[in-house]
Amino acid sequence: MPTAEEIIAGIPIWKGRIRIEPLSGGITNRNFLVTDTVQRAVVRLGEDIPVHHVSRSNELAASLAAHAAGISPAVLYHGPGVLILDYIEGRTLAPEDIRDPAVLERIVSLIKTCHRDIPAHLEGPVANFNAFQIIRDYAKTLQEGESRYCDRLRALLNSCKALESAAVPFGRVFGHNDLLAANFLDDGKKFWLIDWDYAGFNTPLFDLGGLASNNDVPEDGERALLETYFDAAIDSALWKRYQAMKVASLLRETMWSMVSEIHSTLDFDYAGYTAENMARFEGAFDEFRQM
Repeated sequence: MPTAEEIIAGIPIWKGRIRIEPLSGGITNRNFLVTDTVQRAVVRLGEDIPVHHVSRSNELAASLAAHAAGISPAVLYHGPGVLILDYIEGRTLAPEDIRDPAVLERIVSLIKTCHRDIPAHLEGPVANFNAFQIIRDYAKTLQEGESRYCDRLRALLNSCKALESAAVPFGRVFGHNDLLAANFLDDGKKFWLIDWDYAGFNTPLFDLGGLASNNDVPEDGERALLETYFDAAIDSALWKRYQAMKVASLLRETMWSMVSEIHSTLDFDYAGYTAENMARFEGAFDEFRQM
C-alpha cells in the first residue's frame, strides 16, 4: 500500500519539486500542506466513513458550493480518497476568539451565508444531516461492535428521544454541522469556513447550538447569537428548542467519539475525547431538564 507521501507525490497538479508537511488537528482525515514552485495547497486524504455518515462525494459537492458562495477555499483537485484545496494564509480561530462578541457577530454572518447561499451552487445528490437519526444509528453501531458503552445506550437513547421532542419544529437550511473553532480561518480581511465532511441539510439550530457548545459561549453570547441570526428578539419557545439542539449536538459528538474508539485507525485519544464530551453532555442535559 502506498504511503501518504507517495500518494501525494503522484498527484498530477504539482509544478516542480514539492515539499510535504503534515498538518495537525485532523480527526477524520490525514491533512498535509504541500508547497511546489508555484503554489501552496492543503491535501486531505480520507475515504468514505460509513459509520459516521461521511461521504467524500458529498464533501466535495459542499466544498465546491461553499467556494462558489465565497466562504471556503477553491478545490484544486479531487480523486478517490483525495481532496486538494487552495491554501489560505491566515490564523485558525480558537474558542476564546469565538466568544469575543465582535468576532461572534462576524461568525454569525458567515453562518447565514452558508445556510442561505450554498444551496444555489450545489450539484448532484447532497446529504441530509439529522442529528437524532445519526445518534440512533450510532447506538446500533456501538451495540454491534460490543462497545464498552453498551450499558449506557438505553439511557442515551431516552435522552435523544426527549431532546428530539423538545426541538421540533425544524427549519431547513444547508448546514456545516461541525462548527469547531478550528474550522474557521481569519486571513486578516475575512473569515473562511473549512472542512465540509458533515455538511448537509439540517435545522439552523444545530449549527448555532454546536457553535455555542463547541466554544463555551456564555448565555449572553448565546442570546446575542440567536438575535443576530434571526434578526429578532428571542422568545421562550425558540430558546428551549435551541437549547434542545445544543444538548443534542453534545450527545452526537459524544457518541461520534464512542464509535471512533472502535472504528478509527487515526492516532487520537478518542477515549479521552469521549469522557470530556460525556461530562459536558451530562451537565448540559441536567440543566435542560430543569428548564
